[in-house]
Amino acid sequence: MSTSATMTIRVDAETEKRLKKLAKATSRTRSFLAAEAVRAYVDNNEWQIQEIERAVREAEKGRFIEHGKVAAWLASWGTRRERKRPG
Repeated sequence: MSTSATMTIRVDAETEKRLKKLAKATSRTRSFLAAEAVRAYVDNNEWQIQEIERAVREAEKGRFIEHGKVAAWLASWGTRRERKRPG
């Protein structure tokens, strides 16, 4: 069974206008589109925070790759001498 909560948000007039237009074009409600946008935002930011926390734990254990090695790898992208990922 799915449960949901009701929230009220404030958006500027231009965003509301665009949301209404998008809702009409996609045959969706403004509420559906807003909920999808919030869900995508939370998913993205939750993932990012988890990855940052994981990387900090790894660095605290001394498991990290030197900046110079990463910079050289990135600089080689798209060249004939592209390097393998360091690590």
